[in-house]
Amino acid sequence: MTQDRVLIFDTTLRDGEQSPGATMTHAEKLEIAELLDDMGVDIIEAGFPIASEGDFNAVSEIAERSKDAVICGLARANFKDIDRCAEAVRNSVRPRIHTFIGTSPLHRAIPNLTQDEMADRIHDTVTHARNLVDNVQWSPMDATRTEWDYLCRVIEIAIKAGATTINIPDTVGYTAPMEKAEMIRKLIETVSGADEVVFATHCHNDLGMATANSLAAVAGGARQIECTINGLGERAGNTALEEVVMALKVRNDIMPWSTGIDTTKIKHISHRVATVSGFPVQFNKAIVGKNAFAHESGIHQDGMLKNKETFEIMRPEDVGIAGTALPLGKHSGRAALRDKLKTLGYEVGDNQLKDLFVRFKELADRKKEVFDDDLIALVRIEEDGENDHLHLVSMKVTCGTNGPAEATVEMQVDGEDVTETSEGDGPVDATFKAIRQIHPNKARLQLYQVSAVTEGTDAQATVAVRLSEDGMIATGESANTDTVVASAKAYIHALNRLMVRREKTGPGADAREISYKDLT
Repeated sequence: MTQDRVLIFDTTLRDGEQSPGATMTHAEKLEIAELLDDMGVDIIEAGFPIASEGDFNAVSEIAERSKDAVICGLARANFKDIDRCAEAVRNSVRPRIHTFIGTSPLHRAIPNLTQDEMADRIHDTVTHARNLVDNVQWSPMDATRTEWDYLCRVIEIAIKAGATTINIPDTVGYTAPMEKAEMIRKLIETVSGADEVVFATHCHNDLGMATANSLAAVAGGARQIECTINGLGERAGNTALEEVVMALKVRNDIMPWSTGIDTTKIKHISHRVATVSGFPVQFNKAIVGKNAFAHESGIHQDGMLKNKETFEIMRPEDVGIAGTALPLGKHSGRAALRDKLKTLGYEVGDNQLKDLFVRFKELADRKKEVFDDDLIALVRIEEDGENDHLHLVSMKVTCGTNGPAEATVEMQVDGEDVTETSEGDGPVDATFKAIRQIHPNKARLQLYQVSAVTEGTDAQATVAVRLSEDGMIATGESANTDTVVASAKAYIHALNRLMVRREKTGPGADAREISYKDLT
């Protein structure tokens, strides 16, 4: 391996799966392993074979299916673990055993071993592993809290016993970048045989410094980074693969080390791991979060429209994201509003933009995000809704413990009064069914959300409804002290917006010519 190359060791399927609640099925593990292999990960730690029969089977099948990556299994410092691990990875084209033991005073106290007793165990177990495979990785768990002289001693023992990779874990996320870099540098300078092995780093994120510590370790001479997709892992997690890979790519001027990762596949695997693990990607997560390439501030949006490099240090396409997003909110400016309207098909003059911007700001102050259909409504529909095709006239709902709920809804459809009654599973369901009888449609309810504006039993309820139909999405909102009335108005609001969107985007359709009779 050349000195400008950094190996990526992914442990999503082992350390990542140890996150409480992140257990993956056998099929999901196989899928993630294949994605990691295709992306160019150098070493995949596929699991802990001794932990369970399921883990053993997953590691075995991943080993058999692997194409390019080294397939690694974890083993404690005993012969039984190591034998089981060797059996699991044996069918890999490039098998590796990763064996470890806790070397700090706190961890030595658990098995009640003296320094000499532990040193003997390290020698015997690493030797045993090397007799089974040519590729052996050894880790002194809690290395950053291990006495310096003893750490140097046991690393030298592991190297002489046949370890080919020495991993230095910051097991509890305790160290800082300057310490980590110096530690790796001193180990390479001090330990006999250090120049014959690859030094690795495994950093936890308890203090939020995992990625920084891993990059510092590389600066100190480490040439393997252990990481997980999305930083998944014990407690606060691990170094995130996407962060170290993109940091090395973007800041190649001060960190001249490359990886073999196909970065365009990062977004896909990130969100796939989030799905199968049940750990969603936080919105502001670096590289792959929803907001990583989103700009709401007016100053930022204006700069992005003129030159994307003003506020983006990498291209979204480089990590598999379609492009930059300019979500509209209360911080957005006129330039972003004009640009968004243009993408929706509306060319507006300066005076019209000025008026629209005032109304847009008023709306944005009431909403976290302004959607496309909100803007269309601003352009095409008067605020009092007099141009809407559907209006709620009145409604009456009966519900309780004795039988299904019943709703009678009276609406005006293009000036024609129509009344329908329907039963449903609760008052809102009955109301929506009555509205659908009045205005038949194929819209699918994507979101129904109720929130209270104020406190107390007389609180005004704000209801948001999101509908999708033939690839078009529309949202409706309404507020009322009666939640069911607010729900009905929000639903009708969304239906009106769908009709406007159909008018704007449909092939020759004109919503103004659609009447109640036509729809029935």
